Formats: sequence, structure tokens, C-alpha cells
Amino acid sequence: MAKQDKAAKKEAAKQRRQASVGRVKQIFEAFKMQRREDKLLLPLMLGAFLGVTVVVFLLGMIWGLHWVFLPVGLAFGLLAAVIIFGRRVQATVFRKAEGQPGAAGWALDNLRGRWVVSQAVAGTQQLDAVHRIIGRPGIVLVGEGSPGRVKNLVSQEKKRVSRLVGETPIYELIVGNEEGQVPLPKLQQRIMKLPRNIGPAQIDNIENRLSALASRGSAMPKGPVPQGAKMRNVSRAMRRAK
Repeated sequence: MAKQDKAAKKEAAKQRRQASVGRVKQIFEAFKMQRREDKLLLPLMLGAFLGVTVVVFLLGMIWGLHWVFLPVGLAFGLLAAVIIFGRRVQATVFRKAEGQPGAAGWALDNLRGRWVVSQAVAGTQQLDAVHRIIGRPGIVLVGEGSPGRVKNLVSQEKKRVSRLVGETPIYELIVGNEEGQVPLPKLQQRIMKLPRNIGPAQIDNIENRLSALASRGSAMPKGPVPQGAKMRNVSRAMRRAK
């Protein structure tokens, strides 16, 4: 029994090491891809690293603790460089995904926090789609595709949903670059800024009600048309680098 436990622990440790190595490889691959496309990446990362380190070091000199503050400055400088890397990669991923069918659904799948995402609850054969998410703001309907067709789809879905959720707030967002629309890179930010109107228990209740509502329309992919296996790795690495 003891030998089995020891072997299991050894195997678990091995798997953790392999997973860690895999994550490092993905991040390095994302860095190489981003550096080829983004000539400002290295200068910005290096500038952030050195700038933050120097500022913290100089602050330490005020109290005569500059050598004590130096390791702290290096750590914060590295963090600043990583944040810049993550944001630059994120911007690149969104730029490549923008305009592709399913791009909004992919962005919703990467929302931080507790969100119940139902993709393509309504759609057309032209790959227009309405995605529904449930969260603290209430219900958010996100449409993507041709503005004329999507607006009608969102309105129809709102009528269907409102019959089941009563007074629960329902927000409508259409992804695009025209007036009144939300650009894909700003979609997550717009949703996260919505007011908190309901609690976790209400989220569960609404989810249970809507789970019985049959989805209709054409099936949509859960992400944008793949840009190859490397593109998927960039997306994963970008989330880990944040």
C-alpha cells in the first residue's frame, strides 16, 4: 500500500513537472510569434522592466534602503514586463479574430469570473449569431454578424428570454465597429463594467429556467476560425501570462 502511494505521488509530481514545462514552452512560443509581428514588444518590455526597477531603487534611497529595495524593484519590473507582454499578445489575438464567425463567442468563453455562457442560442445560415451569458448584471445578449440581421435576432431572443426571467435586467450588445456597436477587443471590458444587479442564487435560478429553453438556429463554432495550432497556443499562453 505504501509503495503504491509513493508511486502515485511520484507520478503526480512527474505530471506536474511536465505540465509546467508545457506551459513554459507555450509562453515561449507565444513570445517568439509576437516578437516577429510586434517590433515594439522587446523595447517596451525592457523599458518597463528597467523603468520600474530604477524607480523602486530610487525610492529605497530615500530611506537608505536602496539595496534592500533592489530585489523588490526587479520583481515589480519583471511583473510590469509580463503584463505588457500579455496585453500585446491579447491585442494581436483579438485583431486576428476580429470579423471571423464565432469571434465574439470565443471572447465570451474567456471572460473572467462567474459567467454562464450559452453560445449561438439563435443564428442564421449566414453565420450570424446571438450568444447569451448570465452573470451578476443579469442577462447579456451578444450579437455578431450582419448588423441588420443580428439586431432582429437579438430582439427576438430578448422577447423569448424575458418571458421566463421577469424583472431580471437584459442587456443587448452587438459586436462591430459601427456606431452603437462594441468592438471585439472591448467586448470583455464592456461586459465587466455592467452593474451588478443579481446574486449567485438568482444566477442559478435563471440558469435552470433557461436550460429548458431549446436553442435554435444554426450551430456556431465556439471560437474564431482557427489560425492554425499555433494560434490556439498563443491564446492559452496569453491567458496564463496575465
